[in-house]
Amino acid sequence: MDKDLLKGLFETAVERAQPALAVSQFLPQKPKGRTIVIGAGKASAQMARAFEKAWDGPLNGLVVTRYGYAEKCEQIEIVEAAHPVPDAAGFEAARRIVELLQGLSADDLVVALISGGGSSLLPAPAEGMSLEDEQAVNRALLASGAPIGVMNLIRNQFSSIKGGRLALAAAPARVATLVVSDVPGDDPALVASGPTISLAGTRAEARKYAALYGLELPAAAQKILAGEDNIAPRSDDPRFVNNSVVTIASAALSLTAAADKARAMGIEAAVLSDSIEGEARDVALVHAAIAKEIALRNQPFSKPVVLLSGGETTVTLRGKGRGGRNGEFLLSLAIALDGVEGVTALAGDTDGIDGSEDNAGAFVDGTSARRMREAGVDPLAAQANNDAYTAFEAIGDLFVTGPTGTNVNDFRAILIR
Repeated sequence: MDKDLLKGLFETAVERAQPALAVSQFLPQKPKGRTIVIGAGKASAQMARAFEKAWDGPLNGLVVTRYGYAEKCEQIEIVEAAHPVPDAAGFEAARRIVELLQGLSADDLVVALISGGGSSLLPAPAEGMSLEDEQAVNRALLASGAPIGVMNLIRNQFSSIKGGRLALAAAPARVATLVVSDVPGDDPALVASGPTISLAGTRAEARKYAALYGLELPAAAQKILAGEDNIAPRSDDPRFVNNSVVTIASAALSLTAAADKARAMGIEAAVLSDSIEGEARDVALVHAAIAKEIALRNQPFSKPVVLLSGGETTVTLRGKGRGGRNGEFLLSLAIALDGVEGVTALAGDTDGIDGSEDNAGAFVDGTSARRMREAGVDPLAAQANNDAYTAFEAIGDLFVTGPTGTNVNDFRAILIR
């Protein structure tokens, strides 16, 4: 019963972030000339379909999304590519998008539909780098445990289109960017590494963070990072003056919708934050401590209550198991809540895929760790091997939704009865 309640809150959060509901409210002013639609991200195909239905006038364009996430459009071409490590399909899609933007005038409009995942879906290596180099950079970043802002600042150094460079390719056309945010704090420049938005940060900062996180970068990337070539445009670049940016869906809006849903069911809701970052297993320990304080002492919130949070945690790879950041969070939560009664939790990625597996996340309660041991899985050993997927699969508590059509980062709900 509690699992169904938490599942319903997840579905409410996802529904609030559906592009079909949001895109039509933020249509840009029509141009005198042509309308070109471009985009990248896990929700970009759904955004394209919604825009196509809402737009009264001719248009054409190209949008790239993750394999299995495509939607049928009439005028906008949808291409699928790899995530989280880029592939040749994304490389070709990026080349074609740049080609689409050539020769535009000030009377033309470019609509950029941007959502999380676009960083890897639009690989466009800087001069002197290959696709293989960009793939190596992505792998190093994914294993580093660096927060998304740092990852995107570093990625930005090695791209020919990230950090606002794609908007410059469209100049002097006006660029209107619609963003489905999956980043803590909802800075639109961080979503998909901001292909049409200038990204704050310097080359010197990128060098500092690359050293801090011990990134092993290919030689071509090291050469760029050491120099001052391929510097991204600044936000005050005059070529951006007529451009616009609007965030049409975010974790904050989705968590508010879930909280309203819980209260309508007679359960108080507390939104801890929509922008939590940090190592997933450590973030779980903080959530577990709050849940136990409520369960045992009825403070700082009175039971029954559901704790809601969003954001994007990170995982520093130590083993070779299966799972994503939500699984990592949940396995740590299961260990911390071992034997605690009256607590049930769900965490999942709102795009429906936790990392590279087929689940969005999983369920946890005070019996999860015991049931894992009974099923022959040592939860501590699984944690050491980053193998949350296997642990939750063994007890039948994986949460599988399939692609949801949107992406506003992670959703976490902990119900204390």
